[in-house]
Amino acid sequence: MLKIFVRRRSLQAWLAACALACAPAVSAQAPTAAQPVRIALIEALSGPLANGGEAAFRNLVWATERVNARGGVKLPGAARSLQMLRYDSKGQSEEAITSLRSAIDDGVRIVMQGNSSAVAASLLDAINKHNEREPDKRVVFLNYAAVDPALTNERCSFWHFRFDAHADMRMAALMDVLKDDKTLKSIYLIGQDYSFGQHVLREGRRQLGLQRPDVQIVGDELHPLGRVKDFIPYATKIKTSGAQAVLTGNFGNDLTLLVKAAKDVGFEGKFYTFYGNALGVPGVLGEAGVGKVMAVAEWFPTVPGEQAEAFYQSFRQRFPKPQDDYIHMRMQLMMEALTQALERAGSTEAGAVAAQLERAEVSLAGHSGAMRAADHQFQQPLRVVMMDKQGTPGVKFDSEGSGYGFRVIKTLAAPRAEQAHSCKMQRPGR
Repeated sequence: MLKIFVRRRSLQAWLAACALACAPAVSAQAPTAAQPVRIALIEALSGPLANGGEAAFRNLVWATERVNARGGVKLPGAARSLQMLRYDSKGQSEEAITSLRSAIDDGVRIVMQGNSSAVAASLLDAINKHNEREPDKRVVFLNYAAVDPALTNERCSFWHFRFDAHADMRMAALMDVLKDDKTLKSIYLIGQDYSFGQHVLREGRRQLGLQRPDVQIVGDELHPLGRVKDFIPYATKIKTSGAQAVLTGNFGNDLTLLVKAAKDVGFEGKFYTFYGNALGVPGVLGEAGVGKVMAVAEWFPTVPGEQAEAFYQSFRQRFPKPQDDYIHMRMQLMMEALTQALERAGSTEAGAVAAQLERAEVSLAGHSGAMRAADHQFQQPLRVVMMDKQGTPGVKFDSEGSGYGFRVIKTLAAPRAEQAHSCKMQRPGR
């Protein structure tokens, strides 16, 4: 199968091309006579979760710029550029559905979203109904961060493709580290009160029971998503419980404010997190987070290798502000997979594109992944990292100019990270 590689020389060429062809605007497209392939980002771009939405937008714009700088998507008749369009869901399902309708009316047939599994589930239901009702305007849904396992299990859909590891995969990777921490005797579980957060705590309890039944769960609670301004009461309960560690799937400001409050009340335990590697967390914790904050994802800037280093440095040249320093390899691979699928399909029609996305296999800067056709769950390596000071072995780069970065302490190859599924895929016409 076709594989796409980015090496140091090609990154430099891309940067030179991008300086001429790309402007920091809502869309990114190379000059071409053909109509661009329009992609809708439906995301929280205002409100308490906007920092995550803007981080996603930066990553996706950078990914489209890279494709456009090498000539765009090669389709019959002419090459076409990729164009990102922004639709603000405000992090709410109702707003997301309204945005979906607007995008379809604007002629968009490719939708991307990720920050909130609840929003993703609503979008998926709406897309399934729309595609059945209007087969000439079908839409394909690419998901880069909504990780409720149900989305590729009992709710799986031919029109939905997830490029992030789901919650159970992430939890299993964290537990692979936690199980070896023999000093750990007590832990506090806390999460956001919606489908994803609820699932994370259930899975945390289940996996702790299997891997570390000797660890006592001294707290287990949920809080409103994106509405808590002061986490001091929660942090006080965590400290009072005697917990030696916190396990959380929190993201965005809900994570940053939680760890800030924990520091303010003097909590000295560890944090086992899904997303503790950026969006303010390292800067908030500083030295207090060294050796105590773990995170899990498919890739981090401190992954060893010249290709990875050149890839990260080119992103920082494109987005030099410290607060913009949050790169997602999965979003880059997602855009490469979409480009591959469009070219193989020779069309932008959603059904043809989806049929090719099922076969996607892409590589970038030394990281590879492939789509599993049975459930549309992308399979790739996972890594667990621990916060440390920049300059220590394994931490060449810091996060957001904080002086602190993350050292890879565990790598799970794709076959080891893979999990069974319960999807019963219904494909059109079958």
